[in-house]
Amino acid sequence: MTLLAHEIAARIGRDGPLPVVEFMRLCLSHPEHGYYRTQDAIGAAGDFITAPEISQTFGELIGLWAAEIWAAIGRPSPVALVELGPGRGTLMADALRAVAKVAPEFRAALRVHLIEINARLRERQRTALGHAAPQWHESLDSVPHGPLLVIANEFFDALPVRQFVRTADGWRERCVVLENGQLAFGAGDPAAHDLVAPTGSIVELSPDGVARMNALAERIARHRGAMLAIDYGPFESGIGDTLQAVRRQEKVDPLAEPGLADLTAHVDFARLAAAARRAGAAAYGPLPQGVLLRRLGIAARAAALSRSAAPGQGRAIETAIARLIEPDQMGTLFKALAVTNRDQPPPPGFDPQPQ
Repeated sequence: MTLLAHEIAARIGRDGPLPVVEFMRLCLSHPEHGYYRTQDAIGAAGDFITAPEISQTFGELIGLWAAEIWAAIGRPSPVALVELGPGRGTLMADALRAVAKVAPEFRAALRVHLIEINARLRERQRTALGHAAPQWHESLDSVPHGPLLVIANEFFDALPVRQFVRTADGWRERCVVLENGQLAFGAGDPAAHDLVAPTGSIVELSPDGVARMNALAERIARHRGAMLAIDYGPFESGIGDTLQAVRRQEKVDPLAEPGLADLTAHVDFARLAAAARRAGAAAYGPLPQGVLLRRLGIAARAAALSRSAAPGQGRAIETAIARLIEPDQMGTLFKALAVTNRDQPPPPGFDPQPQ
């Protein structure tokens, strides 16, 4: 058992079954042993690879997307450019480089704010983005009020989810329990749920995701701006257990190594969009990642990179772009959701009518 597993087992032994949502919070955010507090696992040698690490075009296009939003809301200065969970700073670095060339007035107006709880990753970000004088925050609460542009790439999938399991006597909260001294999944207290589903079905809710979206959308509705969330999940809310753990780019048992593996769940875009609308904002999408990147001009950008690339690099550029946009890779599983002030025009790349 990991140190965190021992702590969780002791808590269950003392207090009883631990809801999945609390298990995830401990695994990801425990102050001493939480994965996102201690691990630096992005990249080919780590646990997972994100889109910005695959191709520079991803961050470049998102930077230019933000620049267009800024122009549409009246070119405010200063304007906060906020990234939630910025990893090693790769996306933001690519975005800033692109806007410095194409939209220098936007580059001069923006102030970089990074929401990051991992001290090791903050140092990585400092190396990549020191020239931009970023400000770091534990949460959105300390980001100054005013117009803001928010980037959330693979952020919402890492927020804890509640799971409910349909048993013979109704819905119950899914929990982590002890069986023969080992962590296991089990059914906890009865839960109020009106969904009709077969016995054994599992449904998920993300209270943390809805709360984060509500806070972001309220600020965007009040102060103008936009958020672009790119993550993986279905178009519509559904049934199924999507909790997964990844270590060294391989799926592992979510209960096997608490604190050492990345835990995620599919993003419920429909519920996030509904939360944004309830907060007074407009929601666009979700749209497949491949569709959005094509609309934002990834083919033209890739062609320009290929023309200036060293001999032999053209194929690598094509492979990276395909990984981002093709339906059998990241192009369909990953989706984009945009949130704006209701009085703003549609965000670049999205259909003109908000959902």
